[in-house]
Amino acid sequence: MKTLKSIPISKIHRASKLVKTGAKVGVNYLKYYGDKMVNSEADAKERLDESNATDIYDSLKNLKGSALKLAQMLSMEKTILPQAYVEKFSLSQFSVPPLSAPLVIKTFKKSFGKFPNAIFDTFNLEAINAASIGQVHKASKDGMELAVKIQYPGVADSILSDLAMVKPIAMKMFNIKGEHSDTYFKEVENKLLEETNYLLELEQSQEVVSACEHIPNLIFPKYYKELSSKQIITMDWMEGLHLSEFAKINTNQNLANTLGQALWDFYLYQMHTLKKVHADPHPGNFLVSENEQLIAIDFGCMKVIPEDFYTPYFELFDIRILDDSTFFRAKLFELEILREKDTKEEIDFFTAMFHDVLNFFTQPFREETFDFSDPNFFEKISAIGETYYKNTKSSKMNAERGSRHFIYMNRTFFGLFSLMFDLKAQHIIIENYKTL
Repeated sequence: MKTLKSIPISKIHRASKLVKTGAKVGVNYLKYYGDKMVNSEADAKERLDESNATDIYDSLKNLKGSALKLAQMLSMEKTILPQAYVEKFSLSQFSVPPLSAPLVIKTFKKSFGKFPNAIFDTFNLEAINAASIGQVHKASKDGMELAVKIQYPGVADSILSDLAMVKPIAMKMFNIKGEHSDTYFKEVENKLLEETNYLLELEQSQEVVSACEHIPNLIFPKYYKELSSKQIITMDWMEGLHLSEFAKINTNQNLANTLGQALWDFYLYQMHTLKKVHADPHPGNFLVSENEQLIAIDFGCMKVIPEDFYTPYFELFDIRILDDSTFFRAKLFELEILREKDTKEEIDFFTAMFHDVLNFFTQPFREETFDFSDPNFFEKISAIGETYYKNTKSSKMNAERGSRHFIYMNRTFFGLFSLMFDLKAQHIIIENYKTL
């Protein structure tokens, strides 16, 4: 893959790249209007989506940073984006152009005052993996095989300007009308800033490993503080297949169930015991080892779950509360889904909407065991989400609802469900984490 010799850092330079991309998208729409005059509208729309997805991704992959990270987040929103966008944006999880060797060396010199060959016994200047915020190199020291993650230059400094540029697009896409939008964007901004602090990630990684290493069939790399800095983090090299790659070739149902149980236990234990969760559950953050164990990596995005959100949020998983209209509505107010200034129409609409969504979303938690390979479960959730997303009444109202904590908690659950479905995991013991 072609390497990058530089990354646009200044606000003006990054904005100009997006403006050029916008011009390409405009041309694509002109082609679309002509295309649908001679071909079916469905076929023309599919070609438009493919062209736009390609042009937008090609721009973001060179910008890197939070702009590409947002594409990665959107790739998990399978019910919102057309398939062409999902497929193209999902490449941001672990397949983007890496930095050139001179830029890698420069980053090391800035962080440690030394070149990589003065720190490690061996260091491969060619990146093994490249994603949205950093890329991974293989190294060795004192007989240990190591993975060294290097942050792209200027990523932290560009987050605020990147979010300012994409905010109008996101507000239109998710029907956010501005009244409380700053609270949501501040939540995303803070998380992205945290992800650029590799010393924080080192601390969080060590905390998670210490707390969760007892979970069966789950392993973690060891992290090395003396070989890490704010822009560089060093850990054990872990050999394995990305979870998505493994899922495509696996034919062993028992193994899929074992790995699925480990993944499920890992997330439920974090949520209910640690009250802090790995909030970036995409396939690039999980590997399957040769010994058929699940490997968890990359703890830059950790979401603390405050008690005043945790309690009402998980109370809504209880069918007795879902079926008690008075108590259910009270919880919706507590979680800021309903507001005191809402009209009766808004209260009735959003109460019904969230009841429908939660009724299916929480289905696994009403069973002792659950089959995550069942496509009907995911199709129903997607269908409900799409129905309300495209609902004309919803579009006329302010669909920006709920506490800011929903952003990463919902992302975590939908990401987890998606991984479980990819694995085709069956017979998962829902409350197994309580026995660990």
